[in-house]
Amino acid sequence: MNQTVPGGQRLYLGIDGGGSKCRVVLTDANLKILGEGLAGPANPLRGMDVATQSILNASYQALEMAGLSCDDFSRLHVGAGLAGVNVPYYYQLFQKWQHPFAALYLTSDLHAACFGAHQGQDGAVIICGTGSCGLAAVAEQVLEVGGHGFPHGDNGSGAWFGLQLLQTVLRSKDGLTAATLMTELLQQQTGLQDTLALALHFMSASATDYARLAPLVFQAAEQQDELAQQIIVAGAAHINAIAARLMTLKPPAISLIGGLCDKLRPYLAPAVQALLVDASQTPELGAIWYAKSCENAKFSGDIKVKGSV
Repeated sequence: MNQTVPGGQRLYLGIDGGGSKCRVVLTDANLKILGEGLAGPANPLRGMDVATQSILNASYQALEMAGLSCDDFSRLHVGAGLAGVNVPYYYQLFQKWQHPFAALYLTSDLHAACFGAHQGQDGAVIICGTGSCGLAAVAEQVLEVGGHGFPHGDNGSGAWFGLQLLQTVLRSKDGLTAATLMTELLQQQTGLQDTLALALHFMSASATDYARLAPLVFQAAEQQDELAQQIIVAGAAHINAIAARLMTLKPPAISLIGGLCDKLRPYLAPAVQALLVDASQTPELGAIWYAKSCENAKFSGDIKVKGSV
C-alpha cells in the first residue's frame, strides 16, 4: 500500500489477538484499509510482555505499510479483541497498560468477531474451529457460551473430533467396539499400526494436533462409517446446544466461523440454519466497529463477562 496519510486525519486500528497470532488492520474513519500487520501471540495468558509486544509489532507493520512511523501511534483509536480478557484479572491488566495509542477500547476476540460478522449490528457468532464457543450481542446485552478450553471443554470442535476419533480407534483395535474405517485412515496419516504406538504418539498432543484429525471423521462418515457418523451427530448436538442458548437473546442472525462450519452446517437444527448468515467482515474490522460503538456511547467500553446476562 505504501501510501502517505494526511496529518490530523483520524485513524483506527483493529486488533484480533489470539493465542498463536495477532492480526491488525489500519483504516481511516470510513474504514478504508491503509495497512495490515501480523505478529505473535496476543493472549495475556501467554504473558503481558509477550502480548503487548505482539500488538506493538503488528501495529508498527500496519503503520509502515501506510507510509507512517511509530510517531503516529498517538493518532490511533484502537479497538482490540483479545483472547483471555473475558477473565476479569487479565482485562484489568490490559486496562492498566501504558499503551501509546490515542484510545484503546478492549473486548474479547469473540465479541470483536461478532461485531465484524454483523457490522456492529445485533447478532451472534459460533466458532467451529480448533475450539468451540459462541457469543450473542443483542440490545447491549452480551452472552458468551463455552470457550473453556480443550480437553475439558470445546465439545464439537476440531480438537474434540480428533480426540473422539483416536479414542474410538483405540477401542476398536482392542475389540471393544465395531471395526471402523477411521482406523485405516488414522494409520495412514500417522504411519503407525500398533495400538500402544498410537497412544504414545498422542500422549503429549495439543489441541491443534487433534484438530488435524477431524477431517478423517468426516471422510469416514461420507463412506457410511457408522461410528464416525455417531461422533458427528454428538458434536453437532453440542453446537446446537450453544446456538439454543444464544438464541435466548433472540439474535436476528448467527454466523458460523471456523474450519468445520461447512461440515457441520447440514447437521444443525432447522431453527438454527434459518438464522445462519455469512460473516460480513473480519474480526479485525469488527474490533474497529466496536471502538466506534464505544466512541458513540452505544457501549460503555467495559467488557461484559460471562454471567452478566
